Amino acid sequence: MIKTKITEMFGINTPIIMGGMTGVGYGQLVAAVANAGALGFITAHMFPTGDDLLAEIEKTRALTDKPFGVNLTLMPSITPIPYDDYREAIIASGVKIVETAGRAPTDHLPRFKEAGVKVIHKCTSVRHAVSAVKKGVDIISIDGFECAGHPGEDDVGLVVLLPATVDALPDVPIIASGGMADGRSLIAALALGAEAVNMGTRFCATQEAQIHPNVKQKIVDNTELDTVLVGRSLRNTARVARNAVSEQVAEIQRDPTRPFEDVKDLMAGARGRINVLRDGDLDGGIWTSGQSQALIHDIPTCAELVANIMRQAEAVRARIGN
Repeated sequence: MIKTKITEMFGINTPIIMGGMTGVGYGQLVAAVANAGALGFITAHMFPTGDDLLAEIEKTRALTDKPFGVNLTLMPSITPIPYDDYREAIIASGVKIVETAGRAPTDHLPRFKEAGVKVIHKCTSVRHAVSAVKKGVDIISIDGFECAGHPGEDDVGLVVLLPATVDALPDVPIIASGGMADGRSLIAALALGAEAVNMGTRFCATQEAQIHPNVKQKIVDNTELDTVLVGRSLRNTARVARNAVSEQVAEIQRDPTRPFEDVKDLMAGARGRINVLRDGDLDGGIWTSGQSQALIHDIPTCAELVANIMRQAEAVRARIGN
């Protein structure tokens, strides 16, 4: 057992978190993560309405009696996203843990605090983390440059970004995100001041993840070199798996004068979710994956994964303690 402020705060057995992931964060996986002793998050914006989110929460509750949370990624969208309805569904459900990302959740914090909901906000820089705490979030998940999805524009790796954030916010629990995949990652993060680690790509390569087996096997086969940064010219950088589509997007965006319209269809999220995650066409669209894929060598159940991580963490702790 490794106890931290996060395990004590949320009543979980291990300081391991699976944050929200578009196309992946469904109740079946979240419940498996919870039953394994870690903390998982349902991804709200995958559901059309607050009622649909509430139904997914209830479905998850039928599969686990352990704590879990909901992710709200606050982002601009052509089609309005019912964030207020999601918030009220979360409160009505009794879920007490929310992970936010994107813009600061300023307008949602009063209702969450009133309902006793703890808010974890994901940031990619020290300055944004400090700002989010001043606005009232409870916990920071700091995302290093290694991460899948959006690493920000500063390009700072977690080995520097994590302790810098801990130094800037000594009284706030910090979660290490980006590059985390095994027991070594966990012990390293704790040594740098984190209270838990967030693993995304690692949980994609599990039996319970509802994505195509081709994608899981590709994560196992890939190395740290098999990701591509897209969206750099738009200052909306995303780290995605290397494939024909992501390399085409990166090539187009080497010309900073090219507008978003030139890559809009290639980068469509629905294309990646349907063609890749659902149907297994690895060149069917863009899909996110972190550099931590270099550390992923199997496709276990969530229970096996969490147990393996904790065994390795204890072995590392014993080794460096001698």
